[in-house]
Amino acid sequence: MIIDDIIITATGGEGGNGIVRFNKTKMSLGPTGGSGGKGGDIFIKGVSDLGALRQFRFKKDLKAESGKDGKFQLNDGKDGEDLVLLVPVGTVVHNLTTQPFKSAQDKQNIEIIKIGQTELVARGGRGGKGNFLFRSATNTTPKEFGKGKTGDSFKLRLELKMIADVGFIGLPNVGKSSLLNELTNANSKVANYPFTTLEPNLGTYYELILGDIPGIIEGASTGKGLGIKFLQHIERTRVLFHLISAESQKSLPAGRQAIEDYNIIRGELKAYNPLLLEKPEYLFLSKSDEASPNRISEIKNAFKKIKKEITPISITDDESIQIVKDILGTIIAEKTI
Repeated sequence: MIIDDIIITATGGEGGNGIVRFNKTKMSLGPTGGSGGKGGDIFIKGVSDLGALRQFRFKKDLKAESGKDGKFQLNDGKDGEDLVLLVPVGTVVHNLTTQPFKSAQDKQNIEIIKIGQTELVARGGRGGKGNFLFRSATNTTPKEFGKGKTGDSFKLRLELKMIADVGFIGLPNVGKSSLLNELTNANSKVANYPFTTLEPNLGTYYELILGDIPGIIEGASTGKGLGIKFLQHIERTRVLFHLISAESQKSLPAGRQAIEDYNIIRGELKAYNPLLLEKPEYLFLSKSDEASPNRISEIKNAFKKIKKEITPISITDDESIQIVKDILGTIIAEKTI
């Protein structure tokens, strides 16, 4: 199960305390108390694992190791170990605490867009001074010491917005998963009922990342059905493959039904984020092997009237699959220019 939205608390380690110590030899009676070590920092690091947020499902309070207290003979305490939290590439780190991140140019949010990208989100506390650092000409035997400081603490919302070059969209059960499986080795679950896909699936076609976005229904942008849970994954896609089923599911004429299905998806994209309508879009009439030639012709003519071209495809037809591959080849070429 992919977790794509979760809230955690990240707290830097506490600084160690300084100590009070003195040399006991006649030749050296001065202070020798060491300072405490610095508390560990917390970092966020991007990885390719789409399921990396699962680690926070049952462990949501994360704290780096605290620094050790100072020691005698001017030995400072050991610094606390840093804690690195691995998140999928595409994760937005929302800072839900009122103060901005001190370590990220005063940003309130951080976007992880590259594998290996590492961001400091919570600093560890400074260690306290040992009594050696309090010595002076008028205070040769200081008994003062500093206590370690607490680390930064932030409540963070980790929101995964999947990064895919091509996003497959459409109503439930229009063949998105089947097409992804045909083009890649994704092995997405396929069945003849709505909402077979309950989480995004990714596959690779040469250097392109293809993403199967789970079925969107009318009202999804307001929380109906699977709600806006998966609309967020469309935001970072470069190109949209919009699949519309050629199967007869309603009593409407074929052309009118297909246009209505198209408008439902476009309406939900607009309601969620109007900028999604500006993405390049290819229209495919899926399951065309299950419809009569007259039905396919009627649907194609309906789209021509609104100045849109729709391409009939079937995963059982090598020729139509090659058409999809040719389009992907064009996208690859444009990506490398």
